[in-house]
Amino acid sequence: MASECPSLNPPPPPPPDISAAHPTEQNEPKVMYTQLSKSASSRRRSLSSVETFSFNAALRASSKSERLERSRSKPLASYPSKRSDSERLGSQRDITDDEARFVYVNDPERSNQPVKFPDNSIKTTKYSIITFLPRNLFEQFHRVALVYFLILAGLNQIPQLGVFSPVASVLPLAFVLGVTAVKDGYEDWRRHRSDRIENNREAQVLAPGGEFRPKPWKDVLVGEVVRVTANETLPCDMVLLATSDPTGVAYVQTINLDGESNLKTRYAKQETQSTPPQNVTGLIRCEKPNRNIYGFLATVEVQGCKRVSLGPSNIILRGCELKNTSWIVGVAVYTGQDTKVMLNSSGAPSKRSRLEVQMNREVLLLAAALVALCSIVTILAGVWLTDHRDDLGILPYYRKNEFSGTDVDSYDYYGVGLETVFSFLKAVILFQVMIPIALYISMELVRLGQAFFMIQDKGMFDEGTKTKFQCRALNINEDLGQIKYVFSDKTGTLTENKMEFRCASVRGVDYSGTSRGDEEARSISVNGETWRPKTSVKIDPEMMSALKGEKGTEKAIYARDFFLALATCNTMVPILVDTPEPSQKLVDYQGESPDEQALVYAAAAYGFMLVERTSGHIVIDILGERRRFDVLGLHEFDSDRKRMSVIIGCPDGTVKLFVKGADNSMFGIIPKDIDSDIIHATETNLHAYSSLGLRTLVIGMRELSRNEFEEWQAAYEKASTAVIGRGKLLRAIALNVERDIQLLGASGIEDKLQQGVPEAIESLRQAGIKLWVLTGDKQETAISIGFSCKLLTSEMTQIVINSTSKISCKKSLQDAASMCSRLKVLTPDPENRWTAGTASARVPLALIIDGTSLVHILETDLEDELFKVATICDVVLCCRVAPLQKAGIVALIKNRTDDMTLAIGDGANDVSMIQMADVGIGISGQEGRQAVMASDFSMGQFRFLVPLLLVHGHWNYQRMAYMTLYNLYRNSVFVFILFWFVLCTAYSLTSAINDWSSVLYSVIYTALPTIIVGILDKDVSKDTLLKYPQLYMAGQRDESYNLKLFILTMVDSIWQSVVVFYIPYLAYRHSIVDGSSLGDLLILAVVLVVNIHLAMDVFEWNWITHVSIWGCIVATIICVIVIDCLWMLPGYWAIFHVMGTGLFWLCLLGIIVAAMVPRFATKALREYFMPSDIQIARELEKFQSSNAATTSEIPMSTFSQI
Repeated sequence: MASECPSLNPPPPPPPDISAAHPTEQNEPKVMYTQLSKSASSRRRSLSSVETFSFNAALRASSKSERLERSRSKPLASYPSKRSDSERLGSQRDITDDEARFVYVNDPERSNQPVKFPDNSIKTTKYSIITFLPRNLFEQFHRVALVYFLILAGLNQIPQLGVFSPVASVLPLAFVLGVTAVKDGYEDWRRHRSDRIENNREAQVLAPGGEFRPKPWKDVLVGEVVRVTANETLPCDMVLLATSDPTGVAYVQTINLDGESNLKTRYAKQETQSTPPQNVTGLIRCEKPNRNIYGFLATVEVQGCKRVSLGPSNIILRGCELKNTSWIVGVAVYTGQDTKVMLNSSGAPSKRSRLEVQMNREVLLLAAALVALCSIVTILAGVWLTDHRDDLGILPYYRKNEFSGTDVDSYDYYGVGLETVFSFLKAVILFQVMIPIALYISMELVRLGQAFFMIQDKGMFDEGTKTKFQCRALNINEDLGQIKYVFSDKTGTLTENKMEFRCASVRGVDYSGTSRGDEEARSISVNGETWRPKTSVKIDPEMMSALKGEKGTEKAIYARDFFLALATCNTMVPILVDTPEPSQKLVDYQGESPDEQALVYAAAAYGFMLVERTSGHIVIDILGERRRFDVLGLHEFDSDRKRMSVIIGCPDGTVKLFVKGADNSMFGIIPKDIDSDIIHATETNLHAYSSLGLRTLVIGMRELSRNEFEEWQAAYEKASTAVIGRGKLLRAIALNVERDIQLLGASGIEDKLQQGVPEAIESLRQAGIKLWVLTGDKQETAISIGFSCKLLTSEMTQIVINSTSKISCKKSLQDAASMCSRLKVLTPDPENRWTAGTASARVPLALIIDGTSLVHILETDLEDELFKVATICDVVLCCRVAPLQKAGIVALIKNRTDDMTLAIGDGANDVSMIQMADVGIGISGQEGRQAVMASDFSMGQFRFLVPLLLVHGHWNYQRMAYMTLYNLYRNSVFVFILFWFVLCTAYSLTSAINDWSSVLYSVIYTALPTIIVGILDKDVSKDTLLKYPQLYMAGQRDESYNLKLFILTMVDSIWQSVVVFYIPYLAYRHSIVDGSSLGDLLILAVVLVVNIHLAMDVFEWNWITHVSIWGCIVATIICVIVIDCLWMLPGYWAIFHVMGTGLFWLCLLGIIVAAMVPRFATKALREYFMPSDIQIARELEKFQSSNAATTSEIPMSTFSQI
């Protein structure tokens, strides 16, 4: 045991965070994974040739050996963390009894007294059988429109106000509520089924007899000891007690919790690791349940020992999956609804589309029009009643008295005052469809159909990752057609986030020559098997020569130390991957950082292959010779230090500290007066690497003396076991030991651009979309990538702001504003600079600003200055920015303009930016799935943004805008027909159109065609939209939906209603045709008019569109005939009284012509004399041959008028 886990190693502090600065998502191959180190015996057998040196044995002779013997090393699997700050703050306080939960290990009965904790069952459902109906109705009536229709349906039930029959008045509202209830009920039934399956899964729980027995997850209690085996999911939040690894290490995958598929490392305390589970007793004093999945604060007292602190590295949360570990044993501390995954189960805030918000304006105008119509009818009715008060006793509508009996009674009349009030209420009921209730359902169905076609688009399918486009938010599809600003992350979004080691500088010597060649991946032999790295790396022959000592001993020493640092200063776990050849094995390095992964593969390529890792030691094959190094301690990366370090006990008895980190952090701990030439040469090489777009790290080393190590050891042990201020103490110890570092060199890692990024950026630029890149990389690296992806061009004037104080920031912004003003004088047309076929003399501008400057600008009075400068510039590039600064930049535009914003990223550090923007898009990349889970849409590559916005976004906006206007127009025509009829019938609020036709008008007669057109219609083809990105600007200018269009549409609806009503009225006013027959003619006429109106505006016809439009007209005729054939309904046989006459058909023809001619003429004149860009593009598609279309330029009128 001592040889496997050196006793000198200190216990680890809980890592503040388990995420890397650049976490990576590994796609698990379809082969069986096995850990290189399966057991202690297999390690000794397979790696028998390892040169072993126990650093502990060398120090046991010291006077402090007894003190040092009490601790063991467990390094932290945490590299560059962005969440460490929050945990460090948490570790600086103790838990009071009021804040604490007391968990007695292996004693669930005592743990659940006096208050019983929730059991381990989960509930994600919203309803039960009893609560479904009331709760669902309560939620639906949060929509004001439904409350409005409910009130009107209730008023219609009052006999004095009954305009429609009671059933017909309730049917539309009942239909809407019923459809929504069925949808909600089905979704909740699926959640019930999922919960039932989850709660009945089996867990192995320690029984009183000392054996583990199966038990349903829902019955697991706090305090019970649970055993989990490899590839199983954890049933609850558990504190680790023991693992199959003798050193207490376990590997888990948290993809079900935070979406990240890379492996995380967890540890069991040595106080419980060596004790059989049935004998473990003790008290865990932990914080109460909370949502922080990256923090855990607790202490444990085991079997009367001193209190030991617990942290995030000692707890595994529900939903995590055990990987590369045979088994673990833990005690349940949070169960069921108290688990962190359940506390974090709430979704992202719902977003509303811009068009839907704008529609509220039109709804208010329609409501005002409704009140106006009702007021007109009410006033006229009051006047009429006053004028005819002497005749009311004999008029059919207002008979004052009833003469059917022996006594004369008051009958159906309540006086002029009340009758006038009743007139207003009945008018509201009659004209209620002015606000279309069917529009809300139509919008949901259209968005669902649009989402289906976006998901099925093969042009947005990523072949590399087999990732489909995902539509996670159905209510903002149309916003994709109006985007003005795109805020993008760089790493993993514009680039692949698949790092490749390209070059290195060792002691100032640059190894990045052109002589690099493709050498076969280095391999080693283990028990007759050949192991080689899964990923090969190009090597530099000069570097290899330096390693082998061919060019000097000193060079070889430093080169070996450099690659030894790359192989040791990391948290990568070597995993064996089987191949079709049984004797061939691949070594796959898994961990949280793609940067680390690239460096470890590079070290393996140069002969320093990491082959085994435990919590106490690592084994490295160095140029064919296997050696073991004791891991004595590790200081994880944090955002303050911006570096990580590891203390290694070497086989020769020396103790070395290896450090790697960002250059601005590392050069601060390297003495400037020593090796100044080497430092200067390294800085020159770093600048050259950054200029090539490479990511850089600086590597250093320090050899610790015995006294220095013992001093660090004592402080480290004390800080690691501290309950209060543990994070602060550990950070201070790291800062103390990371000093006087000897510079070993620097590395350059290439993060390649994704396929099609330059072309995508150019297309977005031509579409009038401004792209801002927000990255945490160095300025030089970001600028180089900017040029590579054509974000920056040589013609651009760069405005660089790198300030360290508010005063200097203000001065820089003022200078930038002055420069922008001078350059802007060259042309007053800033929007025209990227359009094709224009001769603009304006110099394009690029603003480049760093995170330090943003610290002094954001949330201060300088924000307005930054806004003015940034919006003038064509490109904005923000470097070294923190996640919250990304969100602040998005808010800078969102809060000051009406322009639509879109944020796209792939990592956890992009979540705040994605949620802040109007539209958030997550890239399914190498940094987990947190960005995807927080997004509205997700896809596999940045280049898919072009078809998403320019094609689907354009179509979605155009379709939804037209569908909204059409629905408002369709109902307006119908209401005004009823209004004209009321004016001709003594303002009596009767309707010629029967109740059922009024109900079916918005459900069957006219609903389906608008939904079909909203899903399938295409104003311009996909190829044309991609060829001419400028067409996208139509959405930015609100061309398809604006107040002017709404007013014109309403005017058109009034004209058409006049034609539909007054032509039959004038034709039949002296005839004996009754009101029901006239009503049948009116309903057929209005259905014909609105459907032909829709047909005139259809851009692309297909058989589905034909069936929906003409089929609805046929369905209307059939329904009218069927209704009139029912003897129990009013208007029996009415349609047959007029259908057989020629005047009926002549009226229909005259109505269609008179209603459509003004619209047709206006449409033709506008398209001929004032064509829009879309109309010109359509004409080009129709009348030009394919060869001419590829060479001609479109003279789009609006481009020259912008």
